[in-house]
Amino acid sequence: MLSIIGFITIITIVILLIKGKVSPIIGLVIIPILGALFAGFGFEEIGLFFNDGIDSVMGIVIMFIFAILYFGVMQDTGLFDPIINKMVKLCRGNVVAVAAGTVVIGAIAHFDGSGASTFLITIPALLPLYQRLKMSPYLLLLLVGTSASIINMVPWGGPLGRTAAVLGVDPNILWRPLIPLQIIAILLLILLGVLLGIREKRRISRYYGTEVAATEEMTYERSDSQEENANLRRPKLLWLNLMLTMGLVALLVWGLIPAGFVFMIGLSIALPLNYPKVDIQMERIRAHAPNALLMASIILAAGSFLGILSGTGMLDSLAVDLVTFLPNSVVPYLHLIIGVLGVPFELILNTDAYYFALLPVVEQIVTGFGVDAASAAYAMMIGNIIGTFISPFSPALWLGLGLAGLEMGKHIRYSFFWMWAFSLVLIVIAIVMGIITF
Repeated sequence: MLSIIGFITIITIVILLIKGKVSPIIGLVIIPILGALFAGFGFEEIGLFFNDGIDSVMGIVIMFIFAILYFGVMQDTGLFDPIINKMVKLCRGNVVAVAAGTVVIGAIAHFDGSGASTFLITIPALLPLYQRLKMSPYLLLLLVGTSASIINMVPWGGPLGRTAAVLGVDPNILWRPLIPLQIIAILLLILLGVLLGIREKRRISRYYGTEVAATEEMTYERSDSQEENANLRRPKLLWLNLMLTMGLVALLVWGLIPAGFVFMIGLSIALPLNYPKVDIQMERIRAHAPNALLMASIILAAGSFLGILSGTGMLDSLAVDLVTFLPNSVVPYLHLIIGVLGVPFELILNTDAYYFALLPVVEQIVTGFGVDAASAAYAMMIGNIIGTFISPFSPALWLGLGLAGLEMGKHIRYSFFWMWAFSLVLIVIAIVMGIITF
């Protein structure tokens, strides 16, 4: 009975999230409570399950809040502007160089973990250059989206944060084995950018007869709303901000203190360093607080969901019963199978449904066969994360499409094969590196 109730609870949440009938917070809080009540648990017991679930994600919540605030402030100061400006100028006029440079620019722009800000930075900066060179804007979206997805493996990125919440593990610990994979992935994507750039150059020559020269000076430009905040930039403090950020990343890799504490300290240094006036400091916190609180509230709701499903025994019961229906030869590799299908899943499941509904069940099943929980999570995350910005459920992608004047259907047709193939390559590399085991 617990398995049936747990299955109905999870499926209900998935369907409601896919159809957009409820917000993730409402679905992750209300539906599990109803399931627990129906299973015969009282409010006092549910309250204890809730406390256990919240305790397991509190460190992640703190990290998300202060990481998003910190990188938001760094974006305000213009920390990444010179790098992006230089890349745009270096790539100007060469189709292959533009394609490869787009990967680097996308990676740098996404270091704050926000898809919306990534597209706000990269699309206005690069679209005129793509148009001048007659390059396909869908190539721009493919390269920026894939590059951002690779960087999205950082602890303050949504997928790793959700994974850490499910496993009850510090996201910083999960991130360390992924750092070499991220470096390899970016290098491979640059190579793919070169190959796609060569293909694009041939297409341009075929349709226009000759390669188009970019004679106009192309520089990195922010959107209108960002231009209004030009007085927030601190070019004279660029090197101090860069050293501060590199120091924070070093502390994260070192793991000497909790990730949330690292960003709390970093924000406490960055704000007075760049904005000595208290009024401006509070204004910058208020500006970035909505993004920070939204992600934090979703993680807290996920903690409630996982606490209730674990405390009632639904997850354990569901995992045990599912094994009886699956062929014995398949069950130990279920995390790999789901990981291989991760990008296609992006078209039918949103991020919350994939990580908060599917991942816990798969993790419970394969760990029963001796598979490490982190390995199971890595397989599902690496296979899925590359398709982050091909999903119709991604608000940031719709923003990118709007900025570039593109269509979702054409973007999926153009990018789906490349993103899925790239995710499969990363899974193989992760297996060779020992990140994924089976």
